[in-house]
Amino acid sequence: MAGRYSKSPVADEASYQVKLEKTREYLHSDTELFEFGCGTGSTAITHAPLVKHVLATDGSVKMITIAKEKAAAAQLQNITFEAKTIDECTPPSNSYDVVLGMSILHLIKNKEEVFTKVHDMLKPGGVFISSTACLGGISIFVTLLTKVSGLFGLTLRAFTSEELQASLVTAGFEIEHVWQPNGDGIKAVFLIAKKGN
Repeated sequence: MAGRYSKSPVADEASYQVKLEKTREYLHSDTELFEFGCGTGSTAITHAPLVKHVLATDGSVKMITIAKEKAAAAQLQNITFEAKTIDECTPPSNSYDVVLGMSILHLIKNKEEVFTKVHDMLKPGGVFISSTACLGGISIFVTLLTKVSGLFGLTLRAFTSEELQASLVTAGFEIEHVWQPNGDGIKAVFLIAKKGN
């Protein structure tokens, strides 16, 4: 699946570019960036030239192998890929300026615990940036996707944008930016949450 995933085009390129552009507002030459669920590394590789260092992780060894090949081809020296899930990561407190979790939150079973961990790993004033499918309230669609995702060994979690934001606030974040392409309830919600100073 990793090879096919790597070769498949972005489903909504225009929206992806908007998200990249907004994320760049938070990136600087001294930024320490962490991404979990990085897949084959496209987003991490795109941002690497703008920051001091990127640590990107994914639970799939095959995805990480492809990501390393892509980073080597791009001759990037400031990016590290590791095959591990967010649960397996143990970064020091206050160590990152930006944490990315793109297209992954609806696939993890313990998002509240993950948000607490992300909040801890961020420096004061740091941001967590995510883009995730918020499928709560779309019952027929969720039922179908849940069955299909089960065939690939994945577990789909359904929640609304409001529930996602509430979970982040409970973990100590302030919601700084929320955007959904064309207000489309099916498309991913792009969200930036800030850790207080």
